[in-house]
Amino acid sequence: MKEKEELIPEKKPPTALRLHQLNDVRVIGRLVREPEVRLTSKGQSVCRLDIAVNRRYKGADGEWKEEASFIPVVVWREEAQRCGDRLKKGSPVYVEGRLKSRNWETKEGQKRTSIEVDSRRVQFLEKAG
Repeated sequence: MKEKEELIPEKKPPTALRLHQLNDVRVIGRLVREPEVRLTSKGQSVCRLDIAVNRRYKGADGEWKEEASFIPVVVWREEAQRCGDRLKKGSPVYVEGRLKSRNWETKEGQKRTSIEVDSRRVQFLEKAG
């Protein structure tokens, strides 16, 4: 009787690790300046908001400290117009969106990059008045 040959499985190349992508931002803060509404070259409304988000924490010395992060937000279409009509400096807002990077060149030829929130939803946290 012949002995059975051992079958050696064929080695497959390692597969790449598939990572899920997540780009989701939610912030609550107050506008640090008046909203800027303008129209794009295609006639679409766009509004820029700058929001201050405060963080309070206890430092290594045991004292309470505060720091603020200033976050640029871009709002599009009808919601952009509503933001321009209803919001003002100091207005509290809740923003949902995603981070988006932007590259441009200055008049002097220097390359610049910024990150901003491309909003999906803006909720006013103050009654219209």
